Amino acid sequence: MTVRLPRADGTLRTYEPRTEPLAVRPGAPSTSRTAFAAAHVVADPYADAPPGSPAAVDWEATLAFRRHLWSHGLGVAEAMDTAQRGMGLDWTGAAELIRRSAAQARAVGGRIVCGVGTDQLTGGTLTEIRAAYEEQLAVAEEAGARAVLMASRALAATATGPDDYLEVYGHLLRQAAEPVILHWLGPMFDPALAGYWGSADIDAASATLLEVVAAHPGKVDGVKISLLDAGRESGLRRRLPRGVRCYTGDDFHYPELIAGDGDGFSHALLGILDPLGPLAARALRVLDTGDTEGFRALLDPTVELSRHLFRPPTRFYKTGIVLLAWLAGHQSHFVMVGGLQSARSLPHLARAYELADGLGLFPDPALAEARIKNLLSLYGVTP
Repeated sequence: MTVRLPRADGTLRTYEPRTEPLAVRPGAPSTSRTAFAAAHVVADPYADAPPGSPAAVDWEATLAFRRHLWSHGLGVAEAMDTAQRGMGLDWTGAAELIRRSAAQARAVGGRIVCGVGTDQLTGGTLTEIRAAYEEQLAVAEEAGARAVLMASRALAATATGPDDYLEVYGHLLRQAAEPVILHWLGPMFDPALAGYWGSADIDAASATLLEVVAAHPGKVDGVKISLLDAGRESGLRRRLPRGVRCYTGDDFHYPELIAGDGDGFSHALLGILDPLGPLAARALRVLDTGDTEGFRALLDPTVELSRHLFRPPTRFYKTGIVLLAWLAGHQSHFVMVGGLQSARSLPHLARAYELADGLGLFPDPALAEARIKNLLSLYGVTP
């Protein structure tokens, strides 16, 4: 069987799907790296929820996907930007997601961290921003989950310089019940976060972040870096205090950053681990044995898919993530919170299918083929 896939120039090409998936069995967590998959949410396709309305979530399908990730030994990073925080999922929905996922994690023994931020606000004073963070931190802690202090659009808009970041984060770290993960999401993921940590200069911003960490020993588990710049991440990683992890959020260079070098390595908190879950978990277990070449041999071929999904405008990578979850059979439809399934072009989606199929990511290649053909037919592509 073949599939006619559209090119960006409007022509069609013929693609022959693979017939066998990559055989990957569930397994234990990695012993050499801590890896969290930032997981997507599954929308309720039958809800009357037009864009701008509160998110309608299919809770059972959403939680089933998290159980899938846990079964392969990955942790789940919940209610992060991959779950459409600030792009369809509001704080009310995120709070429910945190509570449900944390309970599910306890039930199955899965690792979980949860994003807390300030998305109750569109602006506000520093006092109001602190209070918004505190409200969300309390929800995560009451649910029994470790917190990821997400970058705040409200703080980026209100802060007048580094001192405001030092004050807000210092206040939060002093009261956090457990060590947290600090989150630096670059403007390629969210333009509203430009100039975070008080400066558009990356060196100056890095210095402020490191000052926050150094001022609160024992309160920071790690720092998640999402700048899509391997050199910057490696340099910052070397400057972190002993015992503070660097979690790569670099969906362009993750194999080399996780593998590391003579000066250390990165752990992982990545959106690309959502579709790569079983394959990435297998690669990490290979790395546990000291076989770096084997690890890279498994993970390097996935970078082309990741770079495709995360290409500019990067914030719309969630559309490709959800497409692949549907094609892989993890959900029954290709509908997203806020109607975001329309955020990428048909040629983009077709190429995502082709790259994922080539990697063997679909447990049932025939199902994936049938579903991509159904999608193509909706756009007028005939067999």
